[in-house]
Amino acid sequence: MSLANQVAIVTGGGNGIGRTIALRLARDGADVVIAGRRQATLEETAMAIRALGKKTLPVVADVSREDDVNAMAGKARDTFGRIDILVNNAGIIGPTAPLVSVKRAEWDEVMAVNLTGAYLCAKAVLPDMIARRSGKIVNIASVAGKVAYALRSPYAVSKWGMIGLTLTLAQEAGASNIQVNVVCPGPVAGERMRRVINDRAAELGRPAAEVEQFYVADTALKRMVTEEDVAALVAFVASSEADNITGQAIDVSAGHSL
Repeated sequence: MSLANQVAIVTGGGNGIGRTIALRLARDGADVVIAGRRQATLEETAMAIRALGKKTLPVVADVSREDDVNAMAGKARDTFGRIDILVNNAGIIGPTAPLVSVKRAEWDEVMAVNLTGAYLCAKAVLPDMIARRSGKIVNIASVAGKVAYALRSPYAVSKWGMIGLTLTLAQEAGASNIQVNVVCPGPVAGERMRRVINDRAAELGRPAAEVEQFYVADTALKRMVTEEDVAALVAFVASSEADNITGQAIDVSAGHSL
């Protein structure tokens, strides 16, 4: 898959899945704008992208703030002239607790980052994409956006919302030749998943190893997926090979039983 001469924005691109996605898009030929809250991690990822021979622009931005998002999109256009691909990856895990124990501020923060952030970023890049009649928007949700997920209500609801946003936007933008899809990972091995497991174990009063098996048992392959698995799927739907794929919620989940 070639992304040569393409310009991508990856939100939450400084670390974790976002970093892996940004590096994969760069390996496939794209120049990459990476946005996130922490300058140090953005600069580290930017160095890795430059080492691959691609151009990059690290931008400190909070996707829940409209001014930050508009400034990020403006800097991307000023630097590269256009935006071909938007990957809405920025997200937080939120609390692990029964709904009655979730604080309003916690709920609002998860929605603001995980869902409103995607809306703001899409709104910022769409006018130019529509004018050029070309563009790809790839949202990152979760299989948690397709199932009941006890003790994780803010996160799950934000991901259900991301899927709804994707399917709706695909219909709106399709007439302008813009493809909008959502990637739904299952449990992804790494530090972020470890935090979710530890939080759930603490809430339930159970060993972390037992809780980890809770996540693995529902997969056909009896394992978690990797950040690279997610990045590979993102790279595919962002490429010209997926020009006739839009409005789809595509799982990469080791066969998670929904």
